[in-house]
Amino acid sequence: MKQIEWSPEARADLRRLDRIIAQRVFRAVDRFARTGYGDVVRLHGTQGECRLRVGDWRVRFAFEHPDVLRVLRVRHRGEAYR
Repeated sequence: MKQIEWSPEARADLRRLDRIIAQRVFRAVDRFARTGYGDVVRLHGTQGECRLRVGDWRVRFAFEHPDVLRVLRVRHRGEAYR
């Protein structure tokens, strides 16, 4: 299992979400950290960033170490790549 670290920006993004959506995002990140399961794509033009798709929401993250997953942002799909 990978350790999950949430950036201050990602924590703020989660607090702005509806409670049910925030729980879905949190569960999806936890499931990915435990099992590697999820719709994950490496992002082009960034240094090691990936995104996890959770419905209409995108979780941008990076692996800081092989066992540390750092969540950078949680954004709606229309704003995630700007």
